[in-house]
Amino acid sequence: MRVLALGAVAWTLGGATPVGRLDVEVSGLRSDKGVVRVCVTADSQSFPKCHGDIRAVKRNVPANTRTLTLEGLPPGAYAAAVMHDENGNKRLDTFAGVPTEGFGFSRNPAIRFGPPRFDAARFAVTGEANKQQVRLRYML
Repeated sequence: MRVLALGAVAWTLGGATPVGRLDVEVSGLRSDKGVVRVCVTADSQSFPKCHGDIRAVKRNVPANTRTLTLEGLPPGAYAAAVMHDENGNKRLDTFAGVPTEGFGFSRNPAIRFGPPRFDAARFAVTGEANKQQVRLRYML
């Protein structure tokens, strides 16, 4: 019995999906007001808002938090979107279509008209520690 139990535990552990840790470092915040909202998704169709992706990882932290750690991500390709919600209304405010709050993306791709594509922000998560440095931008 004991051998069977140990074998079952070894099989379970051996077949476990490896997981990774992601540290998201945010720079360029213009104030400590409000919250920083982070969304990490592996679904290109859900990027950058993570709507419709039940596996997306979303976190909200006080704006004075500069590093956020996400644990338990399965290995794969992801993209992250970060928003500085200064007034705490749970959305990116705009004026005439131009964001008035800070925003940024993994790999800090060039911003033209609208958010970057998933591929421009894509990064790999492996079974070990991973880090993304996101520089926020303010248009107004």
